[in-house]
Amino acid sequence: MKRLLSLAALVLFALGSMAQGFPDFTKLNFGCDGNSITAGQQWSETVVQQLGFATHHNVAVGSATWACHADTQDYGSTGFAGISGGWLPTEDAAELQKRHNNCSKVHVQKFIAEVEAGQFPAPDVFVFAMGTNDGNLGTAEEALKGKNLDEVDVTTMAGGARWAIQTIIERFPDCRVFVCTPIQTADPGHNAFNLRKCQILKEICRALSVQVIDCWAECGITEKLENGHGQRYLRDGLHPERPGQQLMGRYIAKEIRNNYF
Repeated sequence: MKRLLSLAALVLFALGSMAQGFPDFTKLNFGCDGNSITAGQQWSETVVQQLGFATHHNVAVGSATWACHADTQDYGSTGFAGISGGWLPTEDAAELQKRHNNCSKVHVQKFIAEVEAGQFPAPDVFVFAMGTNDGNLGTAEEALKGKNLDEVDVTTMAGGARWAIQTIIERFPDCRVFVCTPIQTADPGHNAFNLRKCQILKEICRALSVQVIDCWAECGITEKLENGHGQRYLRDGLHPERPGQQLMGRYIAKEIRNNYF
């Protein structure tokens, strides 16, 4: 019975969306990339459920960054070590290599490889949600020089973001790309740093003509109401609990619905 009701609700939503000039998302495919706030069934699950996307292809991994490391390997290259979301201190060389592979460039290469292998369809909508873990920011001005991605310094957040976003646009020209800014945390110092990241990402997105989803300012999660111990939406001052994941998802779904064309 619940299954029938949910299917009926989805049909009604699709009909209502079409009546309002919105697309029928049940015929579209969804892809996303990010870090621990995106990995698995978090906000993206709510987006897919709210809009009724046909498929859900998520390559996010915890601890991920936009920026590569100097020794980051290409996905599928000879000797590729894999990807790890590990974050605890270690001196294990193999584990460190996997952590250095945990970045947007490798994630995007993996996403494309899985589409080309027939594991998932090409995306109609792709959402990036990264930046919280980045330390080496670089500048948008430097990252946006030239047209050849081979000349972009992907070891900075700005360069990694430009490479990943532009690669998705080039590989899937009919796909609408969205970029979420980092959310606020319970730590004012971390937030001040994240604000700098938000500004850089907005400059990159303006240059690449992709939509920014301002999770920092508009998703409903604010540092002023978080104490770092699960006071409201963040279980540890950084990662959203289920209500926070759903709140983000509803906001992101609204932005996709209102801005897809």
